[in-house]
Amino acid sequence: MNAGQQWVAFTTILVKEVRRFMRIWQQTLLPPAITIALYFVIFGKLIGPRIGEMSGFTYIEFVVPGLIMMSVITNAYGNVVSSFFGTKFQRSIEELLVSPVPNYIILLGYVIGGVVRGLAVGMIVTLLSLFFTDLQVSHLGVTVAIVFLTAVLFALAGFINAVFANSFDDISIIPTFVLTPLTYLGGVFYSISMLPPFWQAVSLANPVLYMVNTFRYGLLGVSDINVAWAFVMVTGFCALLFFFSLFLLERGKRLRS
Repeated sequence: MNAGQQWVAFTTILVKEVRRFMRIWQQTLLPPAITIALYFVIFGKLIGPRIGEMSGFTYIEFVVPGLIMMSVITNAYGNVVSSFFGTKFQRSIEELLVSPVPNYIILLGYVIGGVVRGLAVGMIVTLLSLFFTDLQVSHLGVTVAIVFLTAVLFALAGFINAVFANSFDDISIIPTFVLTPLTYLGGVFYSISMLPPFWQAVSLANPVLYMVNTFRYGLLGVSDINVAWAFVMVTGFCALLFFFSLFLLERGKRLRS
């Protein structure tokens, strides 16, 4: 396939993915927005004033970046894992794999589709946060770069989960037992400086901590971790998961009957 044909194939998969979640926006975009809005009300307005300031900011200002990033992570991941597993379950992935479309185009189509949903929900949550606090952006480039890389990383993770899943129950195991704990223990609701030294060291093994704190640095200008190292780590994970996902597609195991 020439470059023009590859572009057509990529945009076709991407448009299909976007239309898929936009067609059922009441299930894909509205529920996470309502959930995060409840977090804003409970933690920002009810509990926040009792907690006081954190890292020099009101509690609602402190948690908003983490809640935005949490919505991006879960939706980028969830879109790809559900969509690709559905394609695999219906056996339509086999038709795509035997087509002349390069595997990296297939992968990019699904991943960018997940990124679009993650960023769309993140934007909705950001707009909702304006009703609860005055959102500021200290470093726009850092903010945009880390949220995009995070969406890509978890979209790739969702793709890998979908490849290895054998049933619809399997696609909920990783979000429930891995993704949710990592997110809630990733500095969304607290600064790791509040923890004892041992638990601070343990927290540094959580990759979500670096993404949340880098995004918080982009918005508020404060972070518990080294931002430059966070970018290196997230970019490295993106590259690793991309090539592993491509390997799984090339191999075709668990994808063909």
